Amino acid sequence: MNEIKYTHLLWMLQRYRVYGKDGPVHLTQSYHHGLDTTRLLGVTIGQKLQQTVQEFPDREMLVFKRGNVRRTFQQFFEECDQLAAGLVALGLRKGDRVGIWAPNTLEWVLTQFATARAGLIMVSINPAYQVNELAFALKKVGCRAVISATAFKTQDYYKMLHQICPELERCKAGQLEAKKLPMLETVIMLGEENFPGTFSFPEVMKMGDHAHRKTVLEMQDKLQFDDPINIQFTSGTTGRPKGATLTHHNIVNNQWFLGRRLGYHEMHHKLCMPVPLYHCFGMVMACMAAAVFGTTIVSPSPSFEPEPTLQAIQEERQVITLTYFCTSIYGTPTMFIDMLHHPNFDKYRLTSLNTGLIGGSYCPAEVVKKVVSKMHCPEICIPYGTTENSPLTFLGYKSDSLETKCNTIGQPFPHVEVKIVDTNGEVTPVNEPGELCTRGHGTMHGYWDDTDKTAEVIGPDRWYRTGDVAVLDEQGYGRIVGRIQDLIIRGGENIYPREIEEFLHTHPKVEDVQVIGVPDERMVEEVCAWIKLKEGEILGEDDVKTFCKGQISHFKVPRYIIFVKEFPLTVTGKVQKFKMREQTIRDLGLQR
Repeated sequence: MNEIKYTHLLWMLQRYRVYGKDGPVHLTQSYHHGLDTTRLLGVTIGQKLQQTVQEFPDREMLVFKRGNVRRTFQQFFEECDQLAAGLVALGLRKGDRVGIWAPNTLEWVLTQFATARAGLIMVSINPAYQVNELAFALKKVGCRAVISATAFKTQDYYKMLHQICPELERCKAGQLEAKKLPMLETVIMLGEENFPGTFSFPEVMKMGDHAHRKTVLEMQDKLQFDDPINIQFTSGTTGRPKGATLTHHNIVNNQWFLGRRLGYHEMHHKLCMPVPLYHCFGMVMACMAAAVFGTTIVSPSPSFEPEPTLQAIQEERQVITLTYFCTSIYGTPTMFIDMLHHPNFDKYRLTSLNTGLIGGSYCPAEVVKKVVSKMHCPEICIPYGTTENSPLTFLGYKSDSLETKCNTIGQPFPHVEVKIVDTNGEVTPVNEPGELCTRGHGTMHGYWDDTDKTAEVIGPDRWYRTGDVAVLDEQGYGRIVGRIQDLIIRGGENIYPREIEEFLHTHPKVEDVQVIGVPDERMVEEVCAWIKLKEGEILGEDDVKTFCKGQISHFKVPRYIIFVKEFPLTVTGKVQKFKMREQTIRDLGLQR
């Protein structure tokens, strides 16, 4: 009998290993860690890229549809080290910070890997930043150099840099002495045009000689995988952005386990990447897939546009060789909603797609179902993470049921611990909400030059407090309930906006909805829903309240309903609820 049980146990473990899942678990407390026999990688970004280039030298690595820019792994690697040598020739040394301020371009990705090869710390700067935000970011981390686009959308980048550093007008390139940014010495502008006080990107590409390239090669043996290599500013949905400092080890291993769950190690995937490079979604979750697995990355446009993204998928699938089809796609819920509702959606063939990620913020179940059925992505996965965790800590599995994909964030990454704690810091029983905490190989070093802010989220025990309210079930699957700061307390009742959002998303006329709390003299807070209707649809406040009646608790029915054309968003598609709240309070005269 014991032998039969043992054999059955082995069979079960093997079955779960085949599907990539954790072995069978039955938790009673909200603590779990990812189970896997796959080891962590102890290499730097530059070392891993070089290994992949040697394996797939002639495979296409990058495709930038705007301008039809294409590079094989070997071509990219040669340009990467050429740029690294140029940065060394400028006098930049290991640990120096180099900012990159630009939309999605080949030069952005070259900067990402060239700085890693040279031991420099790349600072990812939001291309939507205005003058004050840019000055804050460059000063906060002490950038010695910044690589900048000339313009993006309505912004004139050189003019904005000149506002901060008027000394550019009269200084020699590489010898900037700016009063407001004393650390900044070198400004490099993308393109061929010459701007006063700056180098052009092509000039820097030509600067490195044999000695500088030798320095880059020698650096590969000196760098340690625990060295900081990237500073990612938090999105700034609340308060001043903070610079999360990430290491080679953080970034390489985050992609290592992400890619294995999506099957990037099993076959050559071609990944459509409409997400921004400055964010972890683009830089780690997309570009690092190329370096770690040999995945081909397709960038449809410099910033997200729904139709060029659909067009890129169709055009890339027309290549005869099967492995050149776009098989994977990344995007935020907003991006997928915009594609699904584009008037020309049905004109594009998307049958080559199979997998991908919907991340960056909460995704309504109805949207997940449409991505699966209409975009032919049965193996799409829902991740969860934070910039401070490089970014992912949870991810679903390709083989998960549609119900599981719609209602959970999957299980923890291998070698990552998670726990749910109550207000006293004690672990909750399973299925009871509390703050999600994580600990593992993705946890950042800390916020750059901000020990106080770091201590607020990472304790001496290295547990990171996410600020998200979550539950963990018996099988170790997580579900995000909401943000602690978004919790609405109405007359003593705790209300999580996400629950109401999920319900209102089931209304056939609703395209998207966001719920916030607004002040109320009697109830302390009241529920307010911002609703975006599908094109051509008409709905009134009373219609919404009638739809809610008898379906959700009376205290969860929104008191205020506002119909809008759009929500205030960050560049990555995250809804800025604090701006919604400010506008609602102002428009409705709810100031206390």
